[in-house]
Amino acid sequence: MAKLLYQGHASFRIYTNKGKIIYIDPYAGGGYDLPADYVLITHEHYDHNAIHMITLKDRTIVIRAKDALQNGEYREFYLDDIEVKAVPAENSHHNRAECVGYVITVDGIKIYHSGDTDYLPEMSELAKLNINYALLPIDGYYTMSPEMATKAAEVIKPKHMIPMHMKPGMLFDYQQAMKVTSDVAMLMRPGQTIDLVEE
Repeated sequence: MAKLLYQGHASFRIYTNKGKIIYIDPYAGGGYDLPADYVLITHEHYDHNAIHMITLKDRTIVIRAKDALQNGEYREFYLDDIEVKAVPAENSHHNRAECVGYVITVDGIKIYHSGDTDYLPEMSELAKLNINYALLPIDGYYTMSPEMATKAAEVIKPKHMIPMHMKPGMLFDYQQAMKVTSDVAMLMRPGQTIDLVEE
């Protein structure tokens, strides 16, 4: 069964049914022991692109924002049986031309990692994709506030919303996470792994 590990901050690791390893925005926590098949970077801030923490294979594919957004076009990537679709991300701290989010489809499960962003009108388009897990930032300074992330979840309509990027300089902040009032919110703590399910 596919699994999702929350490493802390905005860092996640996906383990697919076929044993493929995907890291998203490496920086926080542990769990970097498994060699990467794919690495997704939403933008080039130091707390999202610590690729040096990962063991890379000869054939590891690294996708950065500059690869995913070219000439104003958000690209799609097909990696074995994994689909990665880039989507907009931006706010006053993050230039739209240098940042993306990703919708990753693995084993029939759709995971949206928003990167560092505010609520965007384009998020309404994501509702059409039937997202299973939306990973949304909530720090309220560099990214959305918990209230904005709650609104985003209402628009995106995921089956589950997982708060991340909770406070600058911290891997996790329980009090900030508790400000999210979405009915579909679920709390993951750094080091926690969940099975990815369609329901």
